[in-house]
Amino acid sequence: MDDKCGRCSGSKCCSYTTEALGVAPRSKVDFEHLLWQISHQGVEIYKDEDGWFLLFQARCEHIQPSGACGIYAERPQICRDYSNDWCELDAPAEAGFELHFRNYRELLDYCKKRFKTWGR
Repeated sequence: MDDKCGRCSGSKCCSYTTEALGVAPRSKVDFEHLLWQISHQGVEIYKDEDGWFLLFQARCEHIQPSGACGIYAERPQICRDYSNDWCELDAPAEAGFELHFRNYRELLDYCKKRFKTWGR
């Protein structure tokens, strides 16, 4: 583990995972599906310069109380490929979010503004 990881007290990068939506939501049907997804505990949605993403607040089960990885030598390739040249010690990921919805109500309010006929 390099020095930057050694200074991180919360293992922030290992406390969530994201999944790109692939196609930006455009229709009411798209947003109704997102409302269903965000209704689940630990699910958030954000949009940044790279597109729309689901964010799952879910701490990796291998993080030890010290913050170190409990399977470091056998960790998945995606973990091995992770570069901390820029990480959340530098700035919170949320700083780059254009839109961020933490719950159903926030997304529903956005939908009502975006679609004037929402709920009719």
